[in-house]
Amino acid sequence: MSVRDDFTARIPGGDAGLIVLVLLGTYLAYVLAGFVLGYTLRGQLNSIATLTFYIGVFAMLSLALNLHWGYTGLFNIGIVGFMAVGVYVTAIVTKPTYVAGGAAQVGGLGLPLWVGILAGMTAAALLGLVVALPALRLRADYLAIVTIAMSEIVRFSFLSGELQQFQLFGNRVGFGGGSGLILDFAPPLEALLRGVGLWNGYLGFVDAFQVLVPRNPKPVVDGLVYGLLLLGFVAGFYWLLKRTGESPFGRVLKAIREDEDVANALGKNTDRFKIKSFMLGCALMGLAGILWLVPQGAVTPNFFRPRVTFFIWIALIIGGAGSNTGSVLGGAVFAAVLYQGPRYFQNLVSAVFPNLDSPSGFGQAISPLISQFDPVPFLLYTVDSIRQLQLVVMGLVLIWLMHNRPEGMLGYRKETASVIPLSRPKSMTADGGSDDSVRTDGGVDAAAQGGETDE
Repeated sequence: MSVRDDFTARIPGGDAGLIVLVLLGTYLAYVLAGFVLGYTLRGQLNSIATLTFYIGVFAMLSLALNLHWGYTGLFNIGIVGFMAVGVYVTAIVTKPTYVAGGAAQVGGLGLPLWVGILAGMTAAALLGLVVALPALRLRADYLAIVTIAMSEIVRFSFLSGELQQFQLFGNRVGFGGGSGLILDFAPPLEALLRGVGLWNGYLGFVDAFQVLVPRNPKPVVDGLVYGLLLLGFVAGFYWLLKRTGESPFGRVLKAIREDEDVANALGKNTDRFKIKSFMLGCALMGLAGILWLVPQGAVTPNFFRPRVTFFIWIALIIGGAGSNTGSVLGGAVFAAVLYQGPRYFQNLVSAVFPNLDSPSGFGQAISPLISQFDPVPFLLYTVDSIRQLQLVVMGLVLIWLMHNRPEGMLGYRKETASVIPLSRPKSMTADGGSDDSVRTDGGVDAAAQGGETDE
């Protein structure tokens, strides 16, 4: 057992305990940062809600990508394309029907949100099928090229003026072009609570929360509760992928990842298994996109640029491909350290060192380092510009991981072998005794055939 596996084995609760431990440490760090920055209780709660939101969405997307890459070895760089299809189809199905003179340029079909979510997931899965049929015969880099091209085709299609508005079942609908769509329907949290009959009780809870947050506590409570809802979806994704990985279907996927030719030689239709895996992962990506963007109230095609895909890949690489626990931890670490962290770090430095005099430009920062070997101006400039250098920091972290820990935090941990005994059970004789004679494949005693014995 490695040092890493030995450490995780000592944590109470196993993988679940490790996830809880990391989340608690992350929240504690953010709360302490809030105290240093002088946040009020409202500010602290908003900070925790925002952090929980991004942990939830990146953990879900990392888990979905783990099904493609970690389980099946499918190099998918078109994640945002499936997210976009899920979000836009949900919007078209759920938006109210068009009313002339309203704020929205186009309407929708006016169906319940849960119908829209199912339609969005189905559309993302069907797009995965369309991509998978011709592309899954390709290997590695070529599949990546096809998927990233597909995501850009989807984005430019939603930007197209021809699809800005059109008729569907007699309703004026559309993708809104470059201006996007107004999501003028109930967000997922409200739709869920109304659906289960808890909306009035929830509003009563919000009113009671005014004791802690006096003015307009609803946005704060909404953020916290929705963050918890996303963590519930993360748990659902985790359970689904864990059951999938432990099933015969999941074992075939892992065999394809290790050596597809061997899986084919064993009589498995690997194309069919890869298509099913790809469609399931695409549906989960569509759902994660819906849960991410629908609460924002509006969506534009330019959100779905390739860099979001690269963020999700970084999260998976940090946690480790092939590990569901690693995927969740990778999403949490990425959200807390690389996605939200630079803003908090810059604010902390400004609060602790209010009179910090940093160079105003890159030239002023690098010149003393080259001419006088003085690194202080460059370091001050880097700290002051850490938010602008966020992508550079991500790149440096990714390079370090590739060189020093390519398997990530928990990637490709050794799996427990089957508990089925491999030795041949002793056969019973007629008198109840055991027959220790060695038999051949035909069930005939080897000694009776004149074969060699151990004597």
